[in-house]
Amino acid sequence: MTGLRAVRWFTDEPVPTREILKVLEAARWTGSARNRQPWRFVVVRDHTLQKRLSTLGGYAGHLATAPVVVLLAIDHGTGGEDAEFDAGRAVQNLMLAAHAVGLGSCPASFFPAPNAEQAGRLVDVEPPWKVRAAISLGYPAPAPKGTSAIPSGRLPLDHLVRWLGP
Repeated sequence: MTGLRAVRWFTDEPVPTREILKVLEAARWTGSARNRQPWRFVVVRDHTLQKRLSTLGGYAGHLATAPVVVLLAIDHGTGGEDAEFDAGRAVQNLMLAAHAVGLGSCPASFFPAPNAEQAGRLVDVEPPWKVRAAISLGYPAPAPKGTSAIPSGRLPLDHLVRWLGP
């Protein structure tokens, strides 16, 4: 049950539509505050468009090389203050479902705000919907050596948890 699910390197093998639909179905069934479902999904399999999207955030580079990119559009008017939280739940469900069917995935956020606006324009998402995040999908490939300067591992649980009461 433990381990990271983020995969930033993919093989060139195409992802069948049926597998994409499985992960989208899992995301669709995510719970949301008052069942508002403040999300919409845009599936991108156009590599030129993926390369453009990959330039719209400091950690979005993996979108350029994934066989599939799923963008998440959020409507804060429908979702209220819970929209971002609910969208995060949908992304997590999508990523867990991807892992269950043998796909790798990794989230990316578009920031600052002008990058998110550009991402929305590139995929014809119009207000009140806003594209703030994307998930790369594909069959995992080994990461090339020396590609990450990010420390690995996790803080121990006793550094993260404080208990109150018996």
